[in-house]
Amino acid sequence: MKKSISFVLNGEPVRAEIEPHLTLLHLLRDELELTGTKEGCGMGECGACTVLLDGRPVNSCILPAMEVDGKNVTTIEGLIDAQGNLHPIQKAFIEHGAIQCGFCTPGMVLSAKALLDENPKPTEEEIRNAIAGNLCRCTGYLQIVQAIKAASNQ
Repeated sequence: MKKSISFVLNGEPVRAEIEPHLTLLHLLRDELELTGTKEGCGMGECGACTVLLDGRPVNSCILPAMEVDGKNVTTIEGLIDAQGNLHPIQKAFIEHGAIQCGFCTPGMVLSAKALLDENPKPTEEEIRNAIAGNLCRCTGYLQIVQAIKAASNQ
């Protein structure tokens, strides 16, 4: 039996009729066609599916979509401004070579955004702690940490 939920997605109100077992990841990708959020492990271990829920990073692959009722969700698509410009964190990732295959990038960028929103001038240790739940198999993290640090200086 489907349930109705209403929430704000990337600044826009959304209403959806969903099955109670549906995860936020599958609501975003399959129902709302926002494919920037990736499914990696499907168990909340890799961070590829990270989105922001009321400004805090969450693993959308294990979060029941019912949990976002009445809340604000930000996906990677929500970081681009009305003119189509990338967010400063996204620009820093490009400029510092923090994107290789790109699979982890949306989750990394959103974890970085949550950190910088809370702590605009983090130390390297604080950056590493903030992205600890996001796995990358390509860059070795050095470029990612450098990009986040650079974004914090803008």
